[in-house]
Amino acid sequence: MSLWRSRGKGQERERRAALAGQASADAAVAMEAAQVATLEQVATVEGPEPPADKAPPPAPPDLTAAAFFDVDNTMMMGASIFHFARGLAARKYFTSSDLAGFAWQQVKFRIGGRENHDGIQTNREAALSFVAGRSVEEMVDVGEEIYDELMADKIWAGTRALAQMHLDAGQRVWLVTATPVELAAIIARRLGLTGALGTVAENVDGVYTGRLVGDLLHGRAKAHAVRALAAREGLNLRRCTAYSDSQNDVPMLSVVGTAVAVNPDSGLREVARARGWEVRDFRTGRKAAKIGVPSVLGAGAVAGAVAAGLAYRRRAA
Repeated sequence: MSLWRSRGKGQERERRAALAGQASADAAVAMEAAQVATLEQVATVEGPEPPADKAPPPAPPDLTAAAFFDVDNTMMMGASIFHFARGLAARKYFTSSDLAGFAWQQVKFRIGGRENHDGIQTNREAALSFVAGRSVEEMVDVGEEIYDELMADKIWAGTRALAQMHLDAGQRVWLVTATPVELAAIIARRLGLTGALGTVAENVDGVYTGRLVGDLLHGRAKAHAVRALAAREGLNLRRCTAYSDSQNDVPMLSVVGTAVAVNPDSGLREVARARGWEVRDFRTGRKAAKIGVPSVLGAGAVAGAVAAGLAYRRRAA
């Protein structure tokens, strides 16, 4: 009986991961289309900009190749959702003690090495209860402010240069992260990237319902999202490149032709060595030690950060 139950749980996890990947790809395509439409509207109103003197011609678009970048400790020092939670706490969405408690629980969880899916699911449900009833527009506006305050100066220059290399080659570049897709899209837009794949929270008429579409975009869900986006965009995955710091992202790294470990954890470093993947490490001594704690917040961070906010609201009620 336990074997069948275990198989059933595994199939359900895979189903939710696939649903999360499909939803994330749908959201990424929709956001990219909306951004293009906005730019075209602005160009129509303001007219085309005069060409810059001696500006190099744009690289011809390479429509079948692309690059996919993880965010936390790959593109950004530490965990983006933790920086976002700090900003929310500063705005009284929840308290600093809630934030500290969340951080400590996540550190213990990650150091212990136990990814209990039932525990992640509980945190996920609590997290979505916190955003239920809030508007997407409100969270996007707050996310823009928090990016400027707490994230803009935490982008790894080396990783940013790698992304620019792909852009200069005429390739599109997407972020792939468990962070909410709206926040991921802000980061991508500020960096001049194509777009982002992230965790999708259901909304109706621009208001969050308190439910996720599928699951967190973590682990195998990221691989599903990359495959789904490739199918929609006509990408040849063998010509694509993926970058990450975490062993959890091996499924995503394995679906593309070129995988690069950036600031890798010990598990990914071993996998990269065994598979002959390139390793890029932009950390040095003291700086690497300073970002160690935020970087372990990974998988459950999306849910855990706002779950702390839910606890605060319940006490205040």
